[in-house]
Amino acid sequence: MTDPITDSIATVVATGALPDQPAELLALIDAAAVKLAETSLSPETEPELLAHTQTAERIRRRWDGISAALLVEVSDRNAHRTAGYLNPHQYLSQGLRLGTREASRRLRMAEAIGEFSNFQGQTLPPRKPATAASVAGGTVGAEHALVISAVLAKVPGCISPEVKARAEAELAEAAAGLNPDDLGKVGDRLLAHLDPDGQESDHVDRQRQRGITILPQDRQLMSKVRGAMTPELRAKFEVILTAWAAPGMNNPTDPDSPTGTIDADGIDAEALAAARGRDLRSAAQRTHDALLALCDYVLAHDGLGAPNRIPTELVITVTDQELAAHAGIALTATGTRIPIGELVRLAADAVPHLAVFRNHTSEVLYQGRGARFASKAQRLALFARDRGCTAPGCDRPFAQTQAHHAPDWITPAGRTDIDALGAACGRHNRAVGTNRGQWETTILPDGPHTGRMAWRPATTDHPWRLNPIHHAGQPKNLHPPDSNGRRSSRPATLSAEDSGPVTLSAMRRPACPAARGSYRRARAAPPVRPPDRDPPEC
Repeated sequence: MTDPITDSIATVVATGALPDQPAELLALIDAAAVKLAETSLSPETEPELLAHTQTAERIRRRWDGISAALLVEVSDRNAHRTAGYLNPHQYLSQGLRLGTREASRRLRMAEAIGEFSNFQGQTLPPRKPATAASVAGGTVGAEHALVISAVLAKVPGCISPEVKARAEAELAEAAAGLNPDDLGKVGDRLLAHLDPDGQESDHVDRQRQRGITILPQDRQLMSKVRGAMTPELRAKFEVILTAWAAPGMNNPTDPDSPTGTIDADGIDAEALAAARGRDLRSAAQRTHDALLALCDYVLAHDGLGAPNRIPTELVITVTDQELAAHAGIALTATGTRIPIGELVRLAADAVPHLAVFRNHTSEVLYQGRGARFASKAQRLALFARDRGCTAPGCDRPFAQTQAHHAPDWITPAGRTDIDALGAACGRHNRAVGTNRGQWETTILPDGPHTGRMAWRPATTDHPWRLNPIHHAGQPKNLHPPDSNGRRSSRPATLSAEDSGPVTLSAMRRPACPAARGSYRRARAAPPVRPPDRDPPEC
């Protein structure tokens, strides 16, 4: 028995009553969705409701394929640049407001089932043809396709392409009757069949899967870590942990705990035994504290090179009110939030530069046209003001940015003054120009955001846009205009009278670092003040 509704729709399609143009089809789908949302489902019977949910799910799965096809076209034609976005991911995450995670998911989906073009303009078949066909038929969705991709990524490189293709087809067939979780279990069994004893995996396979990712901070400012270590890294790391994560060593909650490696000269055996008896940490906590101690050691012993570049220093910005009150959250140049209390302990043995925006000389802040590159002091000023890339929607922290010059640099009066600079990551800095698909920038001369750098797509009259990502929770009037409503000759953060951001540059050399693999741990200290003199040399 046939469904009369289905027969009616099939007749419409067969007679060519549906439009052929994508815009008309999308408008028709949009109108149908609006009409369906306004239609009451109460008169439907239970079997009809179940049938409707199955139809709706089949449509959603097919739409995953349509969305991937649209994304492929956008990528092949660089259409995202027309809207001012550097890559498809940025267009999805910012232009369509999908967010980073969903944008990455859709890109992986497009890579798996999309028909991309090569440099000669030829259309290439999908990387996973069986999966693409199943998505087009509405039997599997994006989550199934991503599980299939994840399983096939673990297939050893020595397995022939024919076997991999057969494995992909079997997974796509199994996906038609399984949910993504159960499909993953089938994939595990398939991998066990292809490489039962693990001997097929080689160095190339392991290198392809290596990686460590530090996830974003949560509400408690904690960060989870996930990744996969190569055997070489694990072996070396375990040797380090044996010496640095031993019970009693490098315990931040015990002021008498020895620091450094357990085999270092000068370690008091009795003190270590006493510290071991007081050590109530778990193995995971000892591993964490060992990593913290290793970071202290690297920073204290010039492990990052000469202290002349911000990306090689621990640079933190904080308001002077928060510093005085020992309350609030500071921000590092790499984008990490750190409580003020931990900041003070961190800076106890550091060489602080808390007065970087207090009484600076004009030479530091106002270099003329002869100096093409921003000085380190100017970079510190940019950090306090911009906190990261100023391009709309860019989440790159300040440590990954460059000093971007205002457009008038190419003019005879071009300047490298601090009030003509803005922070921009490398890709956005290179994306500024006068052609279609590029960006143009300006320094806002008035309004609540006076002095901040704004962006808009070049060759358009779109409104100027700011990047709010790095200023979440900050007051709107970060750079208020002067009493006459004009932009001040220098940004508000550089004023000696206001209470704007103060930057602490925690240099790697402690006040008097101990030698031979040990060092002084930062202890609690009173509020940090600008130093009256240089710290004593060892």
